[in-house]
Amino acid sequence: FESCTCLEAQCVPNFESKILELTQERIERLKKGAWEEGCPISLSDIQSIQMLYLREDGSVQRGELVVARKVAGDIKSIFRTLYESRFVIHKMDSIENYGGNDDLSMADNNTSGLNCRNVKGTKKWSQHSYGVAIDINPLWNPYVRKNKVEPPEGKNYLDRTSDMPGLIHSDDLIIRLFRDAGWKWGGNWRNSKDYQHFSLTGR
Repeated sequence: FESCTCLEAQCVPNFESKILELTQERIERLKKGAWEEGCPISLSDIQSIQMLYLREDGSVQRGELVVARKVAGDIKSIFRTLYESRFVIHKMDSIENYGGNDDLSMADNNTSGLNCRNVKGTKKWSQHSYGVAIDINPLWNPYVRKNKVEPPEGKNYLDRTSDMPGLIHSDDLIIRLFRDAGWKWGGNWRNSKDYQHFSLTGR
């Protein structure tokens, strides 16, 4: 990294990001698990955001979020502010690296966006299928409904009073950033809690 700025006690590179159009090579990779014919979003409406993120061990990595074109600018801005506030992200890879398997991605604590799939147990498209939903640190911020926890390993992180870096709480900066962009947080759902999940529609 060419430049560096000191944020609080830790010196990290300045935030770098770019919004990219899909090349044919990138499209072919998306077809390995993130997108397929019949998905409710067209390839022309998808963009890739490549950006730096800060891991819990203090290292800075390059990651990728694939999202709908109409939200890419807002998402880039949100993650810039999160990076500059030293919000920790464990991993950020596109879902096709997991063959589109959401369970594997969650268990790996992977932050991801586009994933053309149904809501579990239904025939309805997930909001990830439209590129307008993002799951952040899903192992640390699991989905909870009664006694069901996804991923199952997320049971170790059900104490939402913990101040562990990377956990998402109702009064955190990340909530305000997404809310100001018109997004909603799954941690506010009434009958279940999806602490990892942010979406433009609230679903």
